[in-house]
Parts: sequence; C-alpha cells; structure tokens
Amino acid sequence: MANKIFLIILSLGSLILWSFKQIGEPTIIEFQVPKKWPKPHYDFFKNPLTQEGFELGRKLFYDPILSRDSTISCASCHLQYTGFTHVDHKVSHGIDGRKGTRNSLVLINLAWNKSFHWDGGVNHIEVQGLNPIQHQVEMDNTIEEVIKRLQKSNLYLELFERAFGNKEITTTRVMKALTQFNLSLVSSNSKYDQVMRKEKGVTFSQQEKNGLILFRKNCALCHTEPLFTNTFFASNGLPIDTLLKDYGRYNITHHSKDSLVFKIPTLRNIEYTFPYMHDGRFKKLKEVLTFYSEGINKKAINLHPKLQKTMVINENQKKDLIAFLHTLSDKEFLFDKRYSFPK
Repeated sequence: MANKIFLIILSLGSLILWSFKQIGEPTIIEFQVPKKWPKPHYDFFKNPLTQEGFELGRKLFYDPILSRDSTISCASCHLQYTGFTHVDHKVSHGIDGRKGTRNSLVLINLAWNKSFHWDGGVNHIEVQGLNPIQHQVEMDNTIEEVIKRLQKSNLYLELFERAFGNKEITTTRVMKALTQFNLSLVSSNSKYDQVMRKEKGVTFSQQEKNGLILFRKNCALCHTEPLFTNTFFASNGLPIDTLLKDYGRYNITHHSKDSLVFKIPTLRNIEYTFPYMHDGRFKKLKEVLTFYSEGINKKAINLHPKLQKTMVINENQKKDLIAFLHTLSDKEFLFDKRYSFPK
C-alpha cells in the first residue's frame, strides 16, 4: 500500500513539474487531416500551429494597419462568407481604389498547396503575405513600415509575446503568424464530405448523383477529389482579355509553354465564390459550363489535352452538374466564428 501511495505522489509531482514548465508557452493545436485526404504539403514541424499564433494571425489578417494608409486588410479581398475571396467585382480592388488584374483566389485548404497565386509566383506560403503588403495596387506598403507600426502597439507586443515567447516583432514572425491562420482555413464538412463519410441520414438526391457522374467524367482530372484541385496549372482555352493582357504563368517563367496557363483552383464552396475564372469574367456557374461545352478555342496555345475533346452536355445535365457542385458548399466553414473578425 505504501508503495502505491508513493507512486501516486511521484506521478502527481511529475505532473505538477510538467505543468509548471508549460506556463507561458503557446498552446499547441493539432492539425487535423480529414480522413482519406492526402498528406499536406506544408511542414508543420517548422511552424507548429498554436492557439496564440492563430489568434495573432487572425488579428493581422483583419487589420488594415498592414496597408500604406490603413484602409486595406487581407480580409478586404478575402471575405469569410464567400470562401475567403471577394464577389462584388471582377478583379480585386486595392488601395486608393486601384484595380488589379485578377479575381482573388480563395483561401481554402492551403496546407496542400505547393505554390500560390494564379501564376504560381510564390512557392511557399510563409512568404505569400509579403506580396499583397508590398504590391502597389494592393496595400502599397513596406514590411519595414509594418514592423514599425506593430512595435508601437502595446496590444501587438503582447500578442507576439504570447505567440513567440517574447515581444520581438520581425518579418519572419509576422509571416509565420499569418501562415498559421491561413493554414487553419480547412473546409471539409460539405454535404459531399458527409456523404463520402457515409454519415447517417445524409444522401445525394438523384440529381446530385447524376451530377457527380458527369463531374467525374468531365472535370475530375483537373479538379481532383477530395481537394477538388490537383494544385497544378493549365490553359483552359479562355480567350485573353485584350484590356488586361494577362498571360498567366508566362509572366513568371517567360517560357512559351506557360503562356495563358493559370493555377487550377479548388471548387470547394464554388457556389459562394463567384465571379469565376482568373479575371472574374463569368458571374454564374451555368456560364462556366456553357464555356466548357461550347466556348473553348480548340486552337488555343497550350490548351490542356483533356479539353481538346468537346464536353457534350445538355441543359438538364448542366443543372445536374450544378446541383452536385452545390454539395461542395461547407456552411459550417463559411460561418465559423473562429475565422471571423476578432472581437
């Protein structure tokens, strides 16, 4: 009996010592990979998710202090309820009402991405945030100025101390915090997901089933399940906008094979992420399907081989396919208060 009591006391003592060592340290958040999903590309070992890092990243994401005149935040172009993109205009608007050349990409399931932006101009999420901060059309600021502003804020000094152990504010820490928030934006609880998990009481309608069959036949090569993107780049035969003159990935690589080639976006929450295409030229999903069935220029440079063959689809089938695409809507994600403006 005495031995048992000693062991209990020793165990409690160890627990107390362990707890004492953890005081003041960030609270680790385990990144949950949805069942049967591929392994994330991001290396969480180098920047583990913490509650404090996430909260700091969320604060930065919604704070217009990042822009030159403190009018534009990340959330200005990436609204939660629209899948972390914007829907009020074709292309993004930045500081002083300046217009960009592209519709903003959604911020969904970024841990599985190897490159970022429509042209893949950034190959690591931890530096992605520098682009909008320094871009003349978007925030038109410098990271040095951002650091100075943050260092003058008692609130940010406290938030950085909670997240990283001391009050030092650096470019690396700003980017890591933003990265932690962005990586946390995982959408995996749509009706599609629930059906795939065979949850009780959740089934596809006949129209949705028909749409899934059509999707897997015509779309899944590029918009691969379960991410609904293969994360690669392709030309879909979309005629170039003669005003914007955006040549896509060619602007980065200057290789002819990349002319008019753009990132293949995820279709998750597609119901809410209009307008569509890199330049936002289509407002409705039906317009997108009409383009793929009738509007592709088969002689377009670098056209994806899959699109050389015409997609034969009638009006009723378009409705079926759209019905399936609506099953990719994850309202729990779109209205999750964890991702909303910090109060």
